[in-house]
Amino acid sequence: MLEVRALSKRFGGLQASDRIDLEILSGETHAIIGPNGAGKTTLIGQLAGDLRPDDGAIRFMDRDVTRLDAPSRSRLGLARSFQITSIFREMSALDNAALAVQAHRGSSFRFWRPARAERALREPAQKALASVGLGARGDVAAANLAHGEQRQLEIAMALATEPRLLLLDEPVAGMGLDESQRMIRFLATLKGPVTIVLVEHDMDAVFTLADRISVMVYGRIIATGTPAEVRGNAEVRRAYLGEDAC
Repeated sequence: MLEVRALSKRFGGLQASDRIDLEILSGETHAIIGPNGAGKTTLIGQLAGDLRPDDGAIRFMDRDVTRLDAPSRSRLGLARSFQITSIFREMSALDNAALAVQAHRGSSFRFWRPARAERALREPAQKALASVGLGARGDVAAANLAHGEQRQLEIAMALATEPRLLLLDEPVAGMGLDESQRMIRFLATLKGPVTIVLVEHDMDAVFTLADRISVMVYGRIIATGTPAEVRGNAEVRRAYLGEDAC
């Protein structure tokens, strides 16, 4: 599904991505973990097209997308969520999801008719909301949703673009225990039909959801393997998980 070769990105004297090689298999949930400052969000930004790498190549579904911008990659089926929730707070949940549908399809529909009245927008938007458990919250302003619901809404907006690959940057960040468990259960329902790259500090989420895990330290991937292989890797325990994780 996704292949990265020798991906490099520097910010001044900081080597945020250091010749990263990575393969994401179709249908898998692949977690990227590592300490703060390891370069995880920079990597996601490059995969999504929000950041242009200094060197290296990115192939998505056997197509070189290294120089494509984020909207072009979205149209190919690549979507992302952000570490800090990115929604239109003054709009309703349904309007947020409908806007994502409209942006993906690249059409303004009928000029003299309000876009929210278009069934071609509302129906897939309502379906996306229902898929994340917000089916009854469509008329609520995004600003009035609970934090966990706002994170769900952002994922609904990504799903509304009908992605083949979903990049999730800390989807359970800032959630309480109940909210995070609900999010983990929801993300588990996406496994298989949607390929997922998951950046997350919550190890319960990572080891519950991931088929494979890559560990980043100082801009490099130091290990990739199954959850059991990563737990048992001595270098990973020293660099990130700690001895108690074994």
